[in-house]
Amino acid sequence: MCGFPAPTDTVTARQLWGQERAITGNRQTGWTFADAFVAEDEALLWARDQAHAAGLRPVSPATGAVLRMLSATVDAKAVAEIGTGTGVSGIHLLSGMRPDGVLTTVDTEPECQQFAREAFRAAGYAANRARFIPGRALDVLPRLADGGYDLVFCDGDRTEGLEYLAESLRLLRPGGLVCFEGVLADGRTVESGPQPVEVVRLRELVREVRESPALIPSLVPVGDGLLCGVKR
Repeated sequence: MCGFPAPTDTVTARQLWGQERAITGNRQTGWTFADAFVAEDEALLWARDQAHAAGLRPVSPATGAVLRMLSATVDAKAVAEIGTGTGVSGIHLLSGMRPDGVLTTVDTEPECQQFAREAFRAAGYAANRARFIPGRALDVLPRLADGGYDLVFCDGDRTEGLEYLAESLRLLRPGGLVCFEGVLADGRTVESGPQPVEVVRLRELVREVRESPALIPSLVPVGDGLLCGVKR
């Protein structure tokens, strides 16, 4: 009646293959639509251009929109970001945060952080809405306050994901969110066969988030994969 096979019907491999082919054929269109669903303003487009010029890979527009929604969902006042880049993800996070919220963003490249400062200013955010800390994340994070953050966004060294997770669980309040960008590694994370260390570490991270009793996990198929967990 609703288009599903009756209980006695047999769904053949050929039928399933046909369905998968249709899904695959529409997947790229769906991703393109998702990226265009929430328009980016001039400040974001400028920050994105600076990222490409610097050889960086900023979050996709769809990923940015999800980050904005998540920061709004938790009514974020304090957010920690690993990997400032040129400010693309930071603008999305700030746009979902409370008007008095502060983004603490860490990056090893002060030059990129300067681009982010300009992008935040162009987007209309006062200087006191962001705290820029240059340095390696694993050196900086231990200095941040226990339970003082509503959301931690990780877009740094992909070989350090498990360490970022441990620090995030300490930093987050109950009900806070941790998010990891790029966990699919252009599909290599789910491919069989030998993979480089970066991909092996991402697989370990995905498994740890999925199985952690401290988290309610989800893997959101936007951009290159956004792995999220809510702290219980």
